[in-house]
Amino acid sequence: MHKRVLRSACRMCHGVCQVLVHLEDGRVVKVTGDPDSPTSRGYICPKGRASPELLYHPDRVLHPLRRAGERGENRWERISWDDALDEMARRLAAIKEESGPEYFAMLQGTGRPYTGYTTRFANAFGTPNFTGVAHLCYLPRWLVSLYTLGQLPICDIYGFGGEYPACIVLWGCDIARSGASDGMCGGMFQRALRKADKVIVVDPRRIGAAEKADHWLQLRPGSDGALALAMINTIITEGLVDRDFVDNYTVGYEPLAEHAAPFTPEWAAPITRLDPEEIRAAARTYATISPACMQWGNAVDMSACNVQTARSLLILRALTGNIDRPGGDVLWVPPAGVKQRSVFMNLEVPGLQFRPPEAASREVDGGRYPVCPITHPPTLWRSMVEGDPYRIRAMWIVGSNPLLTMTDPRRTERALRLLEYLVVSDFFLTPTAQLADLVLPAATWLEQEDVVNLHKIWCVLARVKVAQVGEARDDREVILDLAHRLGLWEAFPWKSWREHLDWALEETGVDFDGFCELGIIQGEMRYRKYREQGFATASGKFEIYSSVLESMGVSPLPVYREPPLSPLSRPELCGDYPLILTTGAKIREFFHSEGRQIASLRDKHPDPLVEIHPETAASLDIGEGDWVWVETPRDRIRMRARLFDGIAPDVVSAEHAWWFPEEEPPEYGWRRSNVNLLFGKMEFDPDSGSESLRSALCRVYKSPDPQVSRGKEREGHDEKPNGE
Repeated sequence: MHKRVLRSACRMCHGVCQVLVHLEDGRVVKVTGDPDSPTSRGYICPKGRASPELLYHPDRVLHPLRRAGERGENRWERISWDDALDEMARRLAAIKEESGPEYFAMLQGTGRPYTGYTTRFANAFGTPNFTGVAHLCYLPRWLVSLYTLGQLPICDIYGFGGEYPACIVLWGCDIARSGASDGMCGGMFQRALRKADKVIVVDPRRIGAAEKADHWLQLRPGSDGALALAMINTIITEGLVDRDFVDNYTVGYEPLAEHAAPFTPEWAAPITRLDPEEIRAAARTYATISPACMQWGNAVDMSACNVQTARSLLILRALTGNIDRPGGDVLWVPPAGVKQRSVFMNLEVPGLQFRPPEAASREVDGGRYPVCPITHPPTLWRSMVEGDPYRIRAMWIVGSNPLLTMTDPRRTERALRLLEYLVVSDFFLTPTAQLADLVLPAATWLEQEDVVNLHKIWCVLARVKVAQVGEARDDREVILDLAHRLGLWEAFPWKSWREHLDWALEETGVDFDGFCELGIIQGEMRYRKYREQGFATASGKFEIYSSVLESMGVSPLPVYREPPLSPLSRPELCGDYPLILTTGAKIREFFHSEGRQIASLRDKHPDPLVEIHPETAASLDIGEGDWVWVETPRDRIRMRARLFDGIAPDVVSAEHAWWFPEEEPPEYGWRRSNVNLLFGKMEFDPDSGSESLRSALCRVYKSPDPQVSRGKEREGHDEKPNGE
């Protein structure tokens, strides 16, 4: 038996951990953490360990499939890659000629290796209609960081400058459990938490780090912006501001001080349900224990106030002087010589330079949300159903399952069924892929080559292709081939993906093969760069008062907005819907809708869970493990109760993205426990268009076991008349 061990970079979640891939006679038998990796130090999460199960899963799509029956009938015929790409090129070219490029839309899922190539293809083709989940996932924080200080700040947990964070704030992010975030792996962050003198956790749920935190601010879901403003107020009024940083390297402090004066802890207390002195104590700890860093999470994004809350959290960092200092929130320095292919560091990567000047005026949402980095998804789905201002004719979905990951999925389903032509690139036949005309088999990370740098920035990692199953292909190779068939050579000048990788490395003196021998190339970290070069903003300083946002018609100083469906905004609904629903807490075993067909992961987490406080459960005659209905004014879903005293008695937390791959196609039970069914028409964040998914109103009551009742009633229910 021939055994080999190769070093690579995992991509079962955000692609930050280096791993060792173990092969026997050419077959991958296991994946383990790389103890010598500076990015992860041997850490590996359950998803990473399950990589071989994904690679060799018997249900993977391994060849291009063309629909052979009615849409959603689950009848397919195998075709060649040439036939598939020729068909795509022919259909898209015809639509562009007959109606215009805007009648084609592209959708991608969470940040993946193809990020940058997907947007580049859309821009080169000429369509403004590129969509996904970016308006409520990561991109709002990144964009306001660009406007405020020129780059996304990241927790300095590696000690490159000789210091580690003495104080760590975890704000709506459970990175130690989820596995990775913002280019850091959970294991490395856990080490930093152990080293820190003080830990502050801001979360409605008692996450692991809250167990021993010095301050656990158990705020009401959706009230983050109010808490942040109250902490700003405290730091200013108590004279805890880092005067050197604020006086010399920021603009807008005096307007902020006047603006923040009304936002006292007493003002925030009834909104957040926190004691004013608790708010003050946490603010004092953060401002006086240095260096301090703040790890923010997706909870900040999924709100009616995501842009403004992100601005408040950036301003807290500046007021305390924790920007770009060792152990604080740093601006990473990329490796010299490596062409920057991360969209978060190089705005040429998504190909905006190839976008036709008239494209913006043809976007279906009319650009109504100034800080929305994509076509606003709810508006896109509505336009596809109603034909207003026009009806998209074709869509390409890459690495996404929008029936599970978009709000109001019944409307999403109607929109997808109305398309003339739908292509889906994925590992499996998902509920979304079952509606496609063409399904393209995507390669797993074990079947890819890459110079990995989407999130980490301070280094690039080598990803080595170690396997090939069926005809699965890297999505970027597919995009490259299709772009060439459509004549988009200016945007995609590389003849092959390998040529692209060699091009990215050409100034380093090594080609891709040589890079794989190295495994990693690091940047040389420098701190307090603003002292010599300023910040990459219009003023050259950290913009507490944002001139860019002001020019967009957005408040240049942070404000708070109450969620549209909360006890404060809709008290008349509380009689029927007395519980506050928060959704989207990350599940360790899964990456959004991925992984539920992988046995080792599903065995650990077999059912969709809703967390309920034991006192509340007892009052509703609900026991541990009971099946319950979770109902909002929009719809209801079934979940299994998990009794948890780490949430408030009037709060429940429901998991997201649940479907059941083991059940019959084409639906795979996607309507039964899909939390997005609970959200319909609502007010969006006026800046970004974000939906408020972390705060709503609901009720919970017992349900029959779905295994027993499935034969007696159909899955799901007709959506209820919207109660909003």
